[in-house]
Amino acid sequence: MAEERAQRRLAAIVAADVVGYSRLMEQDEADTFERLRAHRKELFEPEIAKHRGRIFKLMGDGLLAEFGSVVDAVECAVILQRDMAARNTGIAYDRRIDMRIGINLGDVIVEGDDRHGEGVNIAARLQGLAEPGGICISDQVHAAVSGKLDLSVEDGGEHQVKNIARPVRIWRWHPAGRTAAAGSDAPLPLPERPSIVILPFDNMSGDVEQTYFSDGITEDIITDLSKIAGLFVIARNSAFTYKGRAVKVQDVSRELGVRYVLEGGVRKAGNRVRITTQLIDGQTGGHVWAERYDRELTDIFALQDEVTQKIVAALSLKLPRDERQRIEGRGTEVVGAYDYLLRGRQQMQLFTKAGNTEARLMFERAITLDPNFATAVAGLAKTHMFDYVNDWSETPDRSLETAYELASRAVALDDKNPEVHNVLGIVLHWMKDLDRAIAALERALALDPNYAHAHASLGYTLYYAREPERSLHFLEQAVRLDPHHPDQFLHFLGLTYFALGRLDEAIAVLERRLIRNPNTDVSRVLLASIYGHVGRHEEARQFWEQALKVNPAYSLEHRRRILPYRDLADFDRIVDGLHKAGLAV
Repeated sequence: MAEERAQRRLAAIVAADVVGYSRLMEQDEADTFERLRAHRKELFEPEIAKHRGRIFKLMGDGLLAEFGSVVDAVECAVILQRDMAARNTGIAYDRRIDMRIGINLGDVIVEGDDRHGEGVNIAARLQGLAEPGGICISDQVHAAVSGKLDLSVEDGGEHQVKNIARPVRIWRWHPAGRTAAAGSDAPLPLPERPSIVILPFDNMSGDVEQTYFSDGITEDIITDLSKIAGLFVIARNSAFTYKGRAVKVQDVSRELGVRYVLEGGVRKAGNRVRITTQLIDGQTGGHVWAERYDRELTDIFALQDEVTQKIVAALSLKLPRDERQRIEGRGTEVVGAYDYLLRGRQQMQLFTKAGNTEARLMFERAITLDPNFATAVAGLAKTHMFDYVNDWSETPDRSLETAYELASRAVALDDKNPEVHNVLGIVLHWMKDLDRAIAALERALALDPNYAHAHASLGYTLYYAREPERSLHFLEQAVRLDPHHPDQFLHFLGLTYFALGRLDEAIAVLERRLIRNPNTDVSRVLLASIYGHVGRHEEARQFWEQALKVNPAYSLEHRRRILPYRDLADFDRIVDGLHKAGLAV
């Protein structure tokens, strides 16, 4: 046993490989081999040795290296990728040698000059999750280098990887020079107006089932502040990526490009609720103010208003009367209806058929308690819309009709609620009524200029309406307000770049979407079309075949029928790219 223990040790493992190696070898085997050999001899081997690492395995398209220091491993990887980018300057896109790098910190088994074990296996899997020119690190690596390196990384969430039983949490470093939509390792610039992120309030009740309540309070404060035109507010989606994580406020400020960070906690017990809050300057780490509120649960709406007003005062914001009224409007005075709304939101955010069904039940109960609760009516409309979009309904056309009826009712109940206009706009989008959809979404943004999801919805509706320049503007706004945005944003950016003829940028964002969502069929089809248009037919065929593996039922005719194109010539251009690649579609 002692001998076995001596053969195991903790090490940082770097795994690197070449993107598109088979394609490069097929194009020019001798040239590819010589250029790879030069990169290895002139860059990889000396740089790894300089950082006290050792290559223990060479493959035709990559290598594995061991480092005693995880800081050395990460520093070395960043230098390698930056130097590779410089070496690719002036080289045609289809001849560039781009590397992907994965780094893990874990136990390895030493066997002579070779290394084995889970620590090595995870590094190899992380390499496959890195984008071209990028680095993917495990959560253990991120924790080990946090505060020791000035490294800007993006939380990639948890991934189930091959031959590893537990999910692996990953972090991504993106190469410099990408568009803002595709990610960058440079800090986001601060907006000209005061900027803030509200981090998810901690559930202090000791009962995990009460998390829906603390999450709901957070979300409503975000929504209230978002309605203020003179304030820049990070979207809920990005704020909630920090949920349950111990983070430095300065890191959050830098990653999201905001000046202020609000933290807090919620304790709900019986008919009492306690909320603690503290506003922090993300640039200095200094506290602006801290407050504790103890109230009856029936005072929850007034309490939220008080927290919002405190932030407004601290940031010296002057609110016009209409903004002040929109913030103070809760939509209901019935605490029970509000509680069911929060429970419904929690279920809807699972994005599953079962969660959607449970959310519908919660929204229906909220409406029973308060039939005029517009936000709950809009939530109910969304459940029927999700049934239509995700093909969860046996009668999809009826589901869409019901969604429209409910969304219209929600607008009639509360015309100054941005959420109801956003829901109506999306429903109209799927009904192919693009002009009315655009009007509804513009109304949502007039009421809530920080509404990232409405920016995105308007952006992709404008794409289908043949207005790609305006589409790009709103999509870029959505990405800035939601830096950890859903991967769907990347697909619509790709479509818009495609419509504008900016094909390299389309490829970049679509490849990044594949990394974040390996199960997307539509982005693979769009990539296949773009590669067909630029003459890279082998890659077009590969992406088309991958799309059919992901979704054997994928149908261009089905997409042509349901997508709301104002002019089907735009869809035909996608099909034309597939034809150019010689694909029988």
